[in-house]
Amino acid sequence: MTDPLDKLNAAMDAATPDPNPAVKAAHLAQAMDNFDQIQGSAEAARLTPKRSIGTRLLDGVRTMLKTLSTPGGLAGSTALVALGAFLIMPVGLETSRSDFTSSLEKLADQPVILAEEVVSPQSPAPQPSARTRSETGLVGTLSMADTMESAAPQGGIQIDQRRLLVDREIVLEPNTEEFANADSGPLKIVAEDPVSTFSIDVDTASYGVVRSSLTRGSLPPADAVRVEEMINYFPYAYPGPDGTHPFATHVSVIPSPWNDGTQLVHIGIQGEQPAVEDRPPLNLVFLIDASGSMQGPNKLPLLKQSFRLMLNELRPEDQVAIVTYAGSAGQVLEATPASERSTILAALDQLEAGGSTAGQAGLQQAYAVAQQMAEDGDVSRVILATDGDFNVGLSDPEALKDFIADRRDSGTYLSVLGFGRGNLDDATMQALAQNGNGQAAYIDTLSEARKVLVDQLTGALFPIANDVKIQVEFNPAEIAEYRLIGYETRALNREDFNNDAVDAGDIGAGHSVTAIYEITPVGSEAVLSDPLRYGSAPEGDANGELGFLKLRYKAPGEDTSVLIETPILEDRDAGVETDFAVAIAAFGQLLRDTPYMGDWSWAETIDLANSAKGDDTFGYRAEAVTLMRLAESLSQ
Repeated sequence: MTDPLDKLNAAMDAATPDPNPAVKAAHLAQAMDNFDQIQGSAEAARLTPKRSIGTRLLDGVRTMLKTLSTPGGLAGSTALVALGAFLIMPVGLETSRSDFTSSLEKLADQPVILAEEVVSPQSPAPQPSARTRSETGLVGTLSMADTMESAAPQGGIQIDQRRLLVDREIVLEPNTEEFANADSGPLKIVAEDPVSTFSIDVDTASYGVVRSSLTRGSLPPADAVRVEEMINYFPYAYPGPDGTHPFATHVSVIPSPWNDGTQLVHIGIQGEQPAVEDRPPLNLVFLIDASGSMQGPNKLPLLKQSFRLMLNELRPEDQVAIVTYAGSAGQVLEATPASERSTILAALDQLEAGGSTAGQAGLQQAYAVAQQMAEDGDVSRVILATDGDFNVGLSDPEALKDFIADRRDSGTYLSVLGFGRGNLDDATMQALAQNGNGQAAYIDTLSEARKVLVDQLTGALFPIANDVKIQVEFNPAEIAEYRLIGYETRALNREDFNNDAVDAGDIGAGHSVTAIYEITPVGSEAVLSDPLRYGSAPEGDANGELGFLKLRYKAPGEDTSVLIETPILEDRDAGVETDFAVAIAAFGQLLRDTPYMGDWSWAETIDLANSAKGDDTFGYRAEAVTLMRLAESLSQ
């Protein structure tokens, strides 16, 4: 019996075939044609990587190990390792055709073969492949196959085709993320502008984006940080309502931890939580972005897994329909009882990403389907799952706001779930959710999907109060300056408060909403503004009221608002819930580099959050501390 080493020696001694100029020219021409096709691709708006080079390498190793069952296989594999080499040539946006041609010509003259796998003569010839989007941009992989016949010693290594592969990573498009935000709220002088008015916000998308950035090793863009969404990401144990209103209002005043001489006014709203059996039937239309930009494990695959979790929470009387959109929109599942779980899952599983993003057509069809499903007393909701990248039809946020506003009066609400990074269009998502009477959330993990679609499903889908507005009038005899922390994109004009035609945010069942003002008392050394030379003394009643809180809301289905009034007193007690909300407010302001934080540090923020974790049943607050520590390290 021939020793395997003899076979290996024979393989090593086998001469490499002489270069063939004609074959070389043909392969170069084919490679250039492939290069031009990938560079000039106009169809798929945003392609996405299926597997990285490292993953393919591991797959090749697994395949090789499975074939090592004979001495011949062992010898053959060893020969390939001895002869093979990896050539990695990253190319940026500036890569030229001539540079690429030169690199190919140099590589084609090399005698070394990069063998990715061993194939038989009957196997199909390898085809050029294209990979595309990564987390930071569009990436392509170009492959050139050179097939050569070689005779192996009888009984030795049987390699009838060998691949010469050139993997080229070509960055075709930069990061295109866009976030909806404004500059941090300014400091206001009470004597000149005593009234602050804004719409509540129960969205949580910003916190998810912040977490995604930090866990990937980078600080989030400042515009991605909406402090109110970070604060309202967390559930708070505020006491529920015990009167005629669907929510309770709580106000507390505490010293500011980051500025001596200032105070914080903490406003907490807690919605009632009706029993599950008391909720009306639910009609859900899953509007799923199946365009090319939704490829990748953190997009369409995660979306499917997320909706699987949600199905477990639905009741038999609830209904589900599925509409998708890519180059055009289409309904892939008609209204189906939630009890028919296998039918719904089969429709989800068949979805694949590809094509451009016809968001307008998808929204139009989803609303039409929801209208067909609706019956008196039902709750209808369109849940849009997307990366927000609309490139066919309406794509301007302002135009989308008008489109959605025209349809929200039908009683069908719109919630938006964001997936993926790299081309996340947060501005579009915010425009849709805010004008569709729905909630915007960003889902980066299956745990977050469970939080949004399982733990908080009732609050996300069943409103208890619409168009909730807050207005605070500060007493100039007591307070010199104030600023609202966050809510920059939710500001309203003073006159909007009493105008029931002006849209505002909604509260869902069991939801809590938190807002925080920083105030500077009259006479404090922390006052930043100088008194006016010719101004009169501030007028006001120094009766102990720091200000006066007013809220307006509409009961679902009603057109006339209800008013709630509460004085803001200095002796209001605070607790662990207030302290944790303040810690998250500090977290967001540090990320945004807000200019009113003095010498407050990351370490102090972490200490405050750790001391106020309270009953952290699901570990959300502990996770926040971990993110603060990451941010502290990255900021250095």
